[in-house]
Amino acid sequence: MRKIFWTLIISLLILPLIVHAQEDTKPFTSIEEFQTALAGALSDGGEFEALWTRLVDNQQIPLVIGETAIFLYRGEAARVEWRGDFSNWKFSVSTQGEQQGDTDLWMLTQEFPSDARLDYKIVIDRDNLILDPNNPLQQMGSFGLNSELRMPDYVPSPYIVYRDDIEHGILTDNQLIDSTSMGYSINYRVYQPVNYSELDNLPVIYATDGQDYANDAMGSMVIVLDNLIAEGLIEPVMMVFIDPRDPEDSTINRREGEFLINPLYGDFLATELVPLIDELYDTNPTPEARVMLGVSFGGVNAAYVGLKHSDVFGWLAINSPTFSVSPVIFKQFQETDRLPLNIFMTTGCPWDTCDDAQRMRDILEEKEYPLHYIEVHEGHSWGNWRALMDDMLIYIFGAK
Repeated sequence: MRKIFWTLIISLLILPLIVHAQEDTKPFTSIEEFQTALAGALSDGGEFEALWTRLVDNQQIPLVIGETAIFLYRGEAARVEWRGDFSNWKFSVSTQGEQQGDTDLWMLTQEFPSDARLDYKIVIDRDNLILDPNNPLQQMGSFGLNSELRMPDYVPSPYIVYRDDIEHGILTDNQLIDSTSMGYSINYRVYQPVNYSELDNLPVIYATDGQDYANDAMGSMVIVLDNLIAEGLIEPVMMVFIDPRDPEDSTINRREGEFLINPLYGDFLATELVPLIDELYDTNPTPEARVMLGVSFGGVNAAYVGLKHSDVFGWLAINSPTFSVSPVIFKQFQETDRLPLNIFMTTGCPWDTCDDAQRMRDILEEKEYPLHYIEVHEGHSWGNWRALMDDMLIYIFGAK
């Protein structure tokens, strides 16, 4: 009896300690809970290390709850800031962190829409940009890897993940076309869907910045096409990835000269590349079965090519267009009678090309163009665009 009594007493004494230990290891569920824990930890070295371990173990760096993101970094520094889509990748007083007490912890609190997704890096002492060492989420950009902030309601696309359980289409090596219009050679690659030899009359997507759209870590187009075709969400479709880089020196990128209101480049696409693809492959040679796709400067090109060659390209797919670098495009659409074009356009707001896209959206709607327009809470990045490839493909090639 005495043994049972002391066992009960010991259990009553130990149980609160066990519960407290469990509380100290579970994820934070509110900003207030974290702030209270941080305030207590700053005065106790042992509690501070336990707090940091709790954040790391629960993958809560950054800590995102509701519309609040708390960026955290530990390290010796005179200054720490977070640059990314939300600061236009520029130095900003509002993105400087504050050192917490006498510790090596730096913290920045920001407010974002609960479904936002943004690229960022940590900047140590003004010029040393690093990935967030405690954030496993990363996104490839045009200048390398960035850390990725995902707010709680962000839903990643399930179609950008490579699958081993389906058949895959074929992406050719680089093919070379000698352009009379441009006066130089241009590389391109062609995606052929599964069972291509048994298919005919295939629609074709033409993408500028093709090397990035074809990159599995950036545009992910081959992965998305394979997945959507395998699931029967779109009809089989071909894609031509056009590379703006010099075939003899890939460090030379000719995209600005090609994409920004260049009638010669439009002629190359419409009168040289398209006829060649129609000759070499079993395509549907009608405007309604061709898509001109482009991002950023390439979005300007897609719009311009649509204006000049609507008899070749019946569909325009435009990601985050930087129309303001060639503002004449607005006037051209305003002053041109409505053309036989269907348009799909996306942008991020407010950290992307929101103003440009909204201005063009209003013009297109006034002209009564068939338009599918999407805004997301993201920046000017491949993380934004690759997640919308399934939306574009299903809208254009899905079951009607």
